[in-house]
Amino acid sequence: MLLALLALALIALILATPLILRAARAWRKRRAARARATGSLDLEFYDPGRERRAEQRARELLRSCVNAEEWAMYRDLGFIRVAGKHRRRASDRRGAPSYAYLIYPHKPIVAYVPESGQLLSEYCVEFPDLTGSGRGGRARLPASDDVLAKWMALTSDEERVVRRANMHLVGRQHDPARVRRDLWRLAEWERRRHRRELPHSRR
Repeated sequence: MLLALLALALIALILATPLILRAARAWRKRRAARARATGSLDLEFYDPGRERRAEQRARELLRSCVNAEEWAMYRDLGFIRVAGKHRRRASDRRGAPSYAYLIYPHKPIVAYVPESGQLLSEYCVEFPDLTGSGRGGRARLPASDDVLAKWMALTSDEERVVRRANMHLVGRQHDPARVRRDLWRLAEWERRRHRRELPHSRR
């Protein structure tokens, strides 16, 4: 009797095995679909050093594209100044731009008057990460890539950048007091740099 029951149980298990396997495969597929929808698969294999390495590569690229002064400015101050291309007649006689821009990573570009320090406006432009590397929580460019994209856009087609950007008075996303402090830091940085270069120019 016991042997007959064991035989029936074995037969039932053999018959049920395909159903169990199909159910297991369906469960795995549903789990994978939910993981793709929530991005949890990327999070499982997320490399915490990936963003650091991406930023290092971006800094190397930025350094190779901008001039030495602009690179030193970004390295020391965290932003780059770009002179405006349009000049007023009075400024033309003095050789100084009538306005300039400060390029910050992941923040709007700020326009200002170098002679007076007057803040003019901020231009919100975005350059999203279209490489696919934004999966896993990073959907924007590394900071230095963002600065480089803005620098290239301004230096190649300033009018197009200004025309297509969302323009606001400074204060929408930037703290005006902080921008003025950055302008003071920039002036001090330029004075120190000029003093260091003077002995070399006299040789």
